Amino acid sequence: MATQLQARQKSLYETDFVRWVETTVTQLRAQNYSRVDWANLIEEIEDMSRRERKSLKSNLIVILLHLLKWQYEPDYRSGSWRGSIREHRRRIQDDLKDSPSLRPYLQEIFEECYENARSRAADETGLALSTFPADCHYTSEHCLDYDFLPE
Repeated sequence: MATQLQARQKSLYETDFVRWVETTVTQLRAQNYSRVDWANLIEEIEDMSRRERKSLKSNLIVILLHLLKWQYEPDYRSGSWRGSIREHRRRIQDDLKDSPSLRPYLQEIFEECYENARSRAADETGLALSTFPADCHYTSEHCLDYDFLPE
């Protein structure tokens, strides 16, 4: 019986994710724990954390990329770059407000994100990689400061 239930739950998880979520919530609210698809629920919860971290990393790379382009291509500065920096700062601030435990992760990935942004800046601008400093001259505080733009 348990394997039959697990097979049906697995099938629902694979065929209709929204219905699976609704069914899982219903089972949890009813405290009908024996009918919860625990394996997939645990996997989804773990994925939530990974998605939050990936989002933070992606937003930080975009900020660093645009700060580099802003600083090293002053003739091409635009409102869209400024707007992109502001939007990605807002996203990170929202993430940190919702999950303050991400703050140490921001520090942990900062240099890696800078390296990624530096390479992308060289690719996108056509400037030599050596144009952009190997060591980041911005801090995480600069990246989150709505008023900071390098000159």
